Amino acid sequence: MRSQRAETVSGQISRADPAAAYRFVIADDHPLFRGALKEAVNQLFTATKIFEAGGFDDLQVLLEREGDVDLVLLDLSMPGVRGFSGLLYLRAQFPGIPVVVVSANEEPDVIRRCMGFGASGFLPKTLAVEVMREAIHKVLDGGVWTPPDIDLQSHDDKETRDLVARLATLTPQQVRVLMMLSEGLLNKQIAYELTVSEATVKAHVSAILQKLGVESRTQAVIAAAKIEAGQWSRVPH
Repeated sequence: MRSQRAETVSGQISRADPAAAYRFVIADDHPLFRGALKEAVNQLFTATKIFEAGGFDDLQVLLEREGDVDLVLLDLSMPGVRGFSGLLYLRAQFPGIPVVVVSANEEPDVIRRCMGFGASGFLPKTLAVEVMREAIHKVLDGGVWTPPDIDLQSHDDKETRDLVARLATLTPQQVRVLMMLSEGLLNKQIAYELTVSEATVKAHVSAILQKLGVESRTQAVIAAAKIEAGQWSRVPH
């Protein structure tokens, strides 16, 4: 059963209930930051259960095992993730779980891209604890939160906007395959990493090419790198 949130008569979620049994996941490879964020969240809610993941593989296993999670606080950069691939994967694989990106990268383009890919919020790691708590409250109430000085209107050209939309249609496994293609892995290496057949990998690659509107795996990698505005490689903490 999902957390016992306070609801209005109309059934809409009202102010996040401090006594509700929320289930959060903090995904970050820095133990000290995970600890600080965990303490901040624990002071918000008295009955919260918080899970931690130091890498994306651990995060996947945790979400598959626990299932019913109210919020994921996701760092853009951790082992197993390249750029926005972790966010893309979570939105495709677990569309019902809100994801808030927590990152040291505060570039407006990065924030806009995160929101465009379905994040429920973006919290800079430099944010004051009180503001971070207010942001989490807002997301749990069904809203979104980004730094107030950020203009979320896209400044991309039509070609880039189209490519963003195409990337968002990739399945979770296709996101992983594209990420591995960008690392230069061969089909047999990808098959080994994903424990699938080479034929399955080829099918994923073909689907990726079709969805991105390109003709070769090289073009797919170039398109991904372009759309990520330099963020397909690891984003620094």
